[in-house]
Amino acid sequence: MPVTNPWLAGPSPIRRLPRARLEERILNLLSSQNMCVLATSGPDGPLATPVRYYHLDFAVMFTAMATSPKMRNLAADPRISVGVFAPLVGQASSRGAQLFGQARVLTADDAEFEHYWPAFRWQSDHVERSRALDAPPAGPLIVIEAERIVYTEHWLRRDGYSPRQFWRRRPA
Repeated sequence: MPVTNPWLAGPSPIRRLPRARLEERILNLLSSQNMCVLATSGPDGPLATPVRYYHLDFAVMFTAMATSPKMRNLAADPRISVGVFAPLVGQASSRGAQLFGQARVLTADDAEFEHYWPAFRWQSDHVERSRALDAPPAGPLIVIEAERIVYTEHWLRRDGYSPRQFWRRRPA
C-alpha cells in the first residue's frame, strides 16, 4: 500500500530546532490565524473561551466586556493558557501552539497601552458590525506576553526534528 507521508512512521525524532527557526515558525502560526481558545480558571472552575486575537511578537491580545466570565476569571487568577491551531487535514498538517503567561488588563491610561494598541486591528471588526471608524472600542485591552510556548508541528519530522518544540522567553 502506498504511504503519503512515510516520514510520519516510526518513532518521533528528538532533535530541537534552533531558537531563531522556532521563533519564525511560531510567529508564522500567530500571523496566519486569528482565533484562539483561552483557558482561564475562576470560582466556578475552568473556562475555555474561543476569541479573535491579534498579536505583537509573542504577545496575544484581545478585548472583552469587563463583565464577561473570562474577565471575572482573570481578575481572580491572571494565569492563562492560550491555544492557537491551524486547521487540521491530517497528521502531517498538525500545527499549533500553547502559550502560557499572565493576562494583563490595560486601559488607555496605562503606559503600556500605546505599545500594543497600534497592533490591534479593531477597524475590520467595526466595519463588519456597521460601527463608525472614528470611534475605537472603549473597553480594556487584554495582553498575554507568552512566558513559554509549546509548539507542535508534525511536518518538522520530515527534516529530523521533534514535532514538539519548547520556547521560553528567557532561554534556559
